Amino acid sequence: MVELVARKTAGIFLVGALIALAGCGSSSKSTSTSSKSSSSSKTIDIYSSLPLQGSSNAQTIPMVNGIKLALALAGGKAGPWTVSYTSLDDSTAAAGGYDATQTAADARKAASDPKTVYYIGEFNSGASEVSIPILNEAGVPQVSPANTYVGLTTNDPGSAPGEPGKYYPTGKRTYLRIVPIDSIQAAADLEAMKQAGCTRVAVANDKTPYGAGLADLLELTKADYGIDITSNTGIDPKAPNFRSYAATIKSQGANCFEFAGIVSNGGVQITKDVHTALPTAKIFGPDGMCTSSWTAASAGGVPASIDPLIECTVATLDLSAYPGGKTFLAEYKKAYGVSDPDPYAIYGYEAMELGLNTIASLGPNGDSKSAVLKALFAIKDRSSVLGTYGFDANGDTTLKAYGLYKVGANGDPVFFKTVTPTKVLK
Repeated sequence: MVELVARKTAGIFLVGALIALAGCGSSSKSTSTSSKSSSSSKTIDIYSSLPLQGSSNAQTIPMVNGIKLALALAGGKAGPWTVSYTSLDDSTAAAGGYDATQTAADARKAASDPKTVYYIGEFNSGASEVSIPILNEAGVPQVSPANTYVGLTTNDPGSAPGEPGKYYPTGKRTYLRIVPIDSIQAAADLEAMKQAGCTRVAVANDKTPYGAGLADLLELTKADYGIDITSNTGIDPKAPNFRSYAATIKSQGANCFEFAGIVSNGGVQITKDVHTALPTAKIFGPDGMCTSSWTAASAGGVPASIDPLIECTVATLDLSAYPGGKTFLAEYKKAYGVSDPDPYAIYGYEAMELGLNTIASLGPNGDSKSAVLKALFAIKDRSSVLGTYGFDANGDTTLKAYGLYKVGANGDPVFFKTVTPTKVLK
């Protein structure tokens, strides 16, 4: 595998310089990090686009930290190429999360830069629906460290008509992701529900492609796990409360509940209202919910009394158990003073290291978008901080496991165990 400790000395000094930039994204549309070169022709540009404002930033700021850490430990280089990295923010304060107009602006910025060879993003699947076509027309390789919606890459169950072809106007794939898709996450959620004793589960979704698609997959897969989905309801994320909905699912006899969506789309309020109506019901959430902004009262999440009932899934497993995970955590703490970062930090790290390694492997051709893209899709057996994985023809990772999290004493999600479902809808 690529060892974190096998780094250039220059990388050590870059880490300290990057720490100051770690939280800047929430107050600025972009931050840029580069290592100076005597020859500008030997410089390439890498962009990330993530929502750095709103409730998702509990996950995305650590993710950007991981991205910067990988670049720092590589000495700011990818083989012979000096890397200029720019962190873009595709959120707005008004939206409280990603904004499609801002996402499009981020993608156009990267697409119009002739030195762009790699783009990390998006965090939200709905945002990638916007950026993929823009980057595809420009031939820019795009890797998401977080998207799970199946329709971005396949026409499998859970996708919408016209997907995924409509996202690739050139007819050539330019998008890959390093997290397992929602058909796997849905199965992992159902496995967790079964193990928790759930028999009748009410599902609400936030009407986003991610939330609605995941909710559909839960319904389509439920028979394999002996669970009855009592209802699948799309909710208005801006509703002041969900008491009427909670009363309805109580009348349906639900003994468990899952919100398929993201925290900023009413996740906290609907959890509180459902708990009031069903005080003993187990509450589940996918990776878009599995963050302290949902689970920690101190971060605007639900009251601590609800925490013992919550379980949620994230593609990340126990960080210390990953190959290289302990070294990653040590380096992260050295750089940022945090020993237990949000799990998405390691996905940010791997997204950048994947790009750097791929570019470096191409030597003098590392500035070629088409060469980088071809090399990414050719990866079948990559040894990484996450373990060994590759990509299929759709750009989906071969990783298959999800982490199941419960809530710790401080209100933050804490890894509980690995779930590798054997019955996955295809």
